[in-house]
Amino acid sequence: MALTTLDRQSALIVIDLQKGVLALPPAEAAARVLQQTGKLLAAFRQRQLPVVLVRVEGGAPGRAEQQRSLQGLPADWSELAPELQAQASDHRISKRRWGAFTNTGLDALLRQLGVTQVVLAGISTSIGVESTARFAHELGYNVTLAVDAMTDVVPEAHTHSVTRIFPRLGETASSDEIIAMLAR
Repeated sequence: MALTTLDRQSALIVIDLQKGVLALPPAEAAARVLQQTGKLLAAFRQRQLPVVLVRVEGGAPGRAEQQRSLQGLPADWSELAPELQAQASDHRISKRRWGAFTNTGLDALLRQLGVTQVVLAGISTSIGVESTARFAHELGYNVTLAVDAMTDVVPEAHTHSVTRIFPRLGETASSDEIIAMLAR
């Protein structure tokens, strides 16, 4: 873990913690992600720092060898997990791509709020979280990745993102380390 600092204007971005996505990884992994994310949410809300809850509502057009169909999903699959205890002060973003920045207005929102650093949590590590981290890095945000508040359907993909990709995009830390840094 390599967290060195958190900017005064940091925002927590929670990726795809919604009913349908939480049903994909093993239940114990999803429960751990919800627990750790809940701790981060409480810490950011207590300090009145921006919280952004992102949910996916569709997919990018175009062909891919591995494509997930939205056909046959339950009607409530895109509803945010009730465990997030969404607040009126939370910002909500709906996306139709892997990353939370593409065609959503997230960058404009963060800039309007004066955010210079983002802390990311969610599912899936190698898809939604990594794509959002890549764009955040390219857009000039300092990026922190709460590695115990994310998981992936493919464990090897999670490990690859955490060990190989994330250190090149920002700093990794546990939720407790991030919360301790917020308290300073």
